[in-house]
Amino acid sequence: MAVFGETASQISPVILERRDHVAMITLNRPKALNAVNATLSAAVGEALEEINSDPELRVGIITGSGRAFCAGADLKELAAGNSVYAAGHPEWGFGGIVQHYIEKPLIAAVNGPALGGGTEIVLACDLAVMNSEATLGLPEVSRGLVAAAGGLLRLPRQIPHKIALEAALTGEPISATKAAAWGLVNRVAAPDQVLEAAMKLADRIAANAPLAVQTSKRIIQRAALKASDWEDELWEINEAETRVVRASADAIEGPQAFAAKRPPQWTGK
Repeated sequence: MAVFGETASQISPVILERRDHVAMITLNRPKALNAVNATLSAAVGEALEEINSDPELRVGIITGSGRAFCAGADLKELAAGNSVYAAGHPEWGFGGIVQHYIEKPLIAAVNGPALGGGTEIVLACDLAVMNSEATLGLPEVSRGLVAAAGGLLRLPRQIPHKIALEAALTGEPISATKAAAWGLVNRVAAPDQVLEAAMKLADRIAANAPLAVQTSKRIIQRAALKASDWEDELWEINEAETRVVRASADAIEGPQAFAAKRPPQWTGK
């Protein structure tokens, strides 16, 4: 277990745990409902960098301690005129994550309310598992603000346009039932089973060839930027990316393991 942002006077705002090939990032400011300040943003960013650089880690999960996933920006910090971004790393964006692309798949395990910036963190993840009693939402307009940490950019890409507009313009909460119906989350679980469900999903992904998984994520992300799947440029990207996978040791190992009726031994190369 690694901790990030720890000082002599406070508990670490982020805990990183390793479970085989899966890394668990826990936002650890439960008394503040895991609200984001500069220290937490820096710690999340550092944890993501570690996950991305460690070849033994194939999938990341991000969750919250206590009863909330994340209450968004720490309004006390904002009221005091303090930044909530990681010092020295503006490129990581809010929470150290919303503009911080990593190659490995990232799953949000939404254990409790995730409002404002908390929802924007969920939107920045590749997949999500949600507590059946939790809520998402972008209430910024009710406070004279806008969801500037990616919420207005990502929400209409992930759910129908008019539904996204209603959520952003009313600021009303989104229940787990609605989030699942709209395809905003992959799984809804009982409150005490969210982490277990997220781990099952992570383990299923981690069992696959790492290079193939990371390339698949990258192609899907790049394809989402194109207007049509008939564009020659998109097919050129697809061919260039998959060519690397076809030439990998794992691409040889997969069929050989299947033929030998044994589990594959992935190297990520």
